[in-house]
Amino acid sequence: MENNENKKNNKKRYHRYHNKRKPKKDNAVDTPVQEEDAPLYNAEPVQGLEELEDEFFEEDLAPAASKSEPDENEEKVEVVGVRFKKVGKVYYFAPEGIVAQKGQFAIVDTARGPEYGEVFIANKLVGISEIVPPLRSIIRIATPEDTVHNEENTRKEKEAFSICLEQIAKHELDMKLVDAQYTFDNSKLLFYFTSAGRVDFRELVKDLAAIFRTRIELRQIGIRDEAKLIGGLGACGRPLCCATFLSDFVQVSIKMAKEQGLFLNSSKISGTCGRLMCCLRYEQETYEYEIARTPAVDSTVKTADGVGTVTEMHPLTGLIKVRLRDKDGETVKVYHRNDVKLVHSQKKSDKE
Repeated sequence: MENNENKKNNKKRYHRYHNKRKPKKDNAVDTPVQEEDAPLYNAEPVQGLEELEDEFFEEDLAPAASKSEPDENEEKVEVVGVRFKKVGKVYYFAPEGIVAQKGQFAIVDTARGPEYGEVFIANKLVGISEIVPPLRSIIRIATPEDTVHNEENTRKEKEAFSICLEQIAKHELDMKLVDAQYTFDNSKLLFYFTSAGRVDFRELVKDLAAIFRTRIELRQIGIRDEAKLIGGLGACGRPLCCATFLSDFVQVSIKMAKEQGLFLNSSKISGTCGRLMCCLRYEQETYEYEIARTPAVDSTVKTADGVGTVTEMHPLTGLIKVRLRDKDGETVKVYHRNDVKLVHSQKKSDKE
């Protein structure tokens, strides 16, 4: 009796959602294996490292990272760079005779069917080593009808998100819904969620498939992806970097915080997502350069006042504190690194 009532409720939801009954589509259900921090698209971007969009293409269609030193004799290939989110990675596509301008929108062929994206890089020639052939192609420059359809999908995604929240509460699942996305041709509806552990969402998928009458896929993502999708404000008071301009998640380590002289308190050096702040990367190259030019702590240097030992260093200002010994005892004076001569360098290997 309860099953019949559920079926009636699902049928009502379907009619309310679509306004009128449409031909029944394939109700096949995808239930992928969950992995913590699982990427959303399996591909490599034009530039960068991981995470958020890496399910969009198949691996054999992923463009390679650009070369630092291009070879003039290398074979060239014409490409167009397209991205699918406002702050997303850029992927190469074969133009197939289409001339695209930056800022235009295009319909492109992807592993999950045609998709609507923004042209970020107009037609240009790149070395064959910068891509992984064969490239998927651009189908056409987006028409006004395509734009309207994409906006309609955005509206439907909001409704789908609300309905999915209700279904999660109904099934009492320990999961946090983050986003809902339709493919451009509405052949699949994807829901992204976070959870502390694994979730058995098979019954949830069945109910969602009955409501939306399309293929349903639920994907568990990591907390960095969640922060990128939702956005928010960082400790600096500005919008999150990953949600505004960072197309890739950068590699950040605790070593960077140490070299920058930051207080190693997790609440001070962690972002909203709970991981190390991406901005630790921004000045790291400068710190590495200045640290290499500055005598390390415990190094022996010759100053205008005699030979002493470095007790403290400030790489960005170039100032160091030196402990000097004389007949009156020990004194500590401040010098600029250019005003001292290194006698013995104290390297990490020496300390260990």
